[in-house]
Amino acid sequence: MSTLLILTILTVVIVLFFDYTNGFHDAANIVATIIASRAMTPVQAVIIVGTFEFLGPLLGGTAVANTIGKFVTLGDVQAVLSLAILISGLVGAIVWNLATWYFGIPSSSSHALVGGLIGAVVVSAGMDNVVWGFSQLMHGQLTGIMKVLASLILSPIIGFWAGFLMLRLLSILLFTATPSANTGLRYAQFVTAAGLAFSHGANDAQKSMGMLTLALLLGGFIPTFEVPFWVMLACAIAITLGILSGGWRIVRTLGFAIYRVRPIHALSSQLTSAAVILTASFIGAPVSTTHVVATSIMGIGSSERPKAVRWKKAKDIAITWVITIPGSALVAIQTFALVNLFIGKV
Repeated sequence: MSTLLILTILTVVIVLFFDYTNGFHDAANIVATIIASRAMTPVQAVIIVGTFEFLGPLLGGTAVANTIGKFVTLGDVQAVLSLAILISGLVGAIVWNLATWYFGIPSSSSHALVGGLIGAVVVSAGMDNVVWGFSQLMHGQLTGIMKVLASLILSPIIGFWAGFLMLRLLSILLFTATPSANTGLRYAQFVTAAGLAFSHGANDAQKSMGMLTLALLLGGFIPTFEVPFWVMLACAIAITLGILSGGWRIVRTLGFAIYRVRPIHALSSQLTSAAVILTASFIGAPVSTTHVVATSIMGIGSSERPKAVRWKKAKDIAITWVITIPGSALVAIQTFALVNLFIGKV
């Protein structure tokens, strides 16, 4: 068995494991407000979220996969080295996901993936093999890293203000409602939670689809960058299994540590997050579900009682967001050094 074939198989396995850890890590983002508002039991949440998480990658298109799969250019790099770079970047993201999950910190899997790939590519193939997108931006085009970073930076801001306005709107509509309305708000979350799970699957699984398709292209198994159906299916299964495994250490942070979430807050957060993430999926913008959900809760809290928002916890989360890209990049660089020892000088 050739080195190229071994590395291709290994890359595919690692991509699917990253996809699994993405679901495992982000399970809390989907269920935090559901559990905190007592809208569903954990079993009900698992059934609904798992079902729609699986459908998201299959029905959500491939726009995000195209963005992620094309922000690094490795076509002029020797195939074995290219796959070693992908493996290193993915390992950097996986290590960061598991570390932040262990400490209960809601960081971004998307940031971790971007940071890991940038670190591995720059240290091994050079900065010219990253599509930075600076020159295209000067001509009014958003592409490459600039498109990825714009998506990851703007989505939390949009999530905050959309959550702020969503709560105001629902508060106006329910101004004369009695406490019994909470029952209806909890039932409505069966729909909004499904929408959030679908949007998460549609956006996050596509990042793994892009990486897996790129690995097949570099290994010479497909002629052009076109996502095969089996790749969609494999990534849908992997991320769903991750969600069902329930890495819910972060539930307490998102559901309880930022703001006290009640049914109206949970519904507002789910509506806001699903709308932002689904829109991003259709335009090919990779966003962080973690960022959108967390900032929507902050916006909702600010809309109702700003002093009740635990801004210190929000600050801790923000610091983690800032260090995720360089942190995962450093892990990827160290991983590449180890991988290079096994494959020899290439």
